[in-house]
Amino acid sequence: MPAKPTSHWPTTIGYFAVFAAVGLETASLGPTLPGLAAQTGTQLDAISFLFTAHALGYMFGSFLAGRLYDRVPGHPVMAAMLGLMAAMLALIPLIPALWLLTAAWLLLGVSGGALDVGGNTLLVWVHGRQVGPFMNALHFFFGAGSFLAPLIVARAISASGDITWAYWILAILVLPVTLWLLRLASPSSRLNTGSGHPPQHQPAEQPGARRGAYRSGEQRIVVLVALLLLLYVGAEASFGGWIYTYAVALDLSDAATAAYLTSAFWGALTLGRLLAIPLAARFRPRSILLADLAGCLISVGILLLWPGSTVATWLGSLGLGLAMASIFPTAIALAERQIPITGRVTGWFLVASSVGAMTLPWLIGQLFESAGPQITMVAIFLDLVAAAFVLAALVKAEPRPEASTLAQR
Repeated sequence: MPAKPTSHWPTTIGYFAVFAAVGLETASLGPTLPGLAAQTGTQLDAISFLFTAHALGYMFGSFLAGRLYDRVPGHPVMAAMLGLMAAMLALIPLIPALWLLTAAWLLLGVSGGALDVGGNTLLVWVHGRQVGPFMNALHFFFGAGSFLAPLIVARAISASGDITWAYWILAILVLPVTLWLLRLASPSSRLNTGSGHPPQHQPAEQPGARRGAYRSGEQRIVVLVALLLLLYVGAEASFGGWIYTYAVALDLSDAATAAYLTSAFWGALTLGRLLAIPLAARFRPRSILLADLAGCLISVGILLLWPGSTVATWLGSLGLGLAMASIFPTAIALAERQIPITGRVTGWFLVASSVGAMTLPWLIGQLFESAGPQITMVAIFLDLVAAAFVLAALVKAEPRPEASTLAQR
């Protein structure tokens, strides 16, 4: 007998908690970057390589996990990655050498990438074609974790004078999620016939032949969605990672206020994902994505036009967080309408995201001191312009609703 819909909630809540943990870990690097530089005796151009190490680990974890989730139960894998994350967070404030710190952030990236693939893939297996609102909720919890991380860092630094307790608190918060997942049965791709859709939603006539007829179109969609996520995540990671240092370098705020500015960006992103949950049930994904990217370009444009204004900095940061909020989950939902979602496909999306998170923040770090802090916003704006062109190509490549049952709702 099929399980009642309410039986999905413990599992769904577990995935929400996982993404909150990933958000805590990801957003902790930016506000602690100066502290890590002092801890290792390095300059910003050198310590910024931690962004690259984290993204490399994320890419590696995504690549391996994408195949792993298709073959073994997912929850033990996710629990192991959460344990690795907690261990690395606890060790980071104790590491004095940059190369060891780089290795720790690399392993943090591996755990984050594997958890990201797991949450996105298993949630689709659980909810099938109704995944849109749940996907936005999943990424809302990532934003919630990202919002809380700078606040935890700011309070810990104020109380203790360094970043040690900030990382230890984050490590403690991750552990209960591990226990929660271990008590739940893992969903199986077999329940979804390998496509991310429940069996009752599959076309009855010759599904294998139909899938083969659209194989080249599916590949094009995978490439375009992956490229869109690469550019989007590059912009998100760059802004979230560098807005703290940007605001301090331009004397727009002191260190504590810059941490709150970082938290405000992630808070706006979190609020935007909450607002996107009902919107995802009412509007087509491509319409939401077009509105999101327009809002991103306007927000970064405000920061470029008034670089010395504290008010413009706060308005641009809040606006960018709201506009960016639903891009990632909506891109996944758009792909889910057109192609089978497996661990391998999700893994490729996350690999592309890792490339974006690895390259643009690193490039900004190399130019930050030589070209000036404003290079941060210039690079992000150009990245978002490229993302708009990719979205236009994706919309053009999207099959018409009558062309395939895979595109129908």
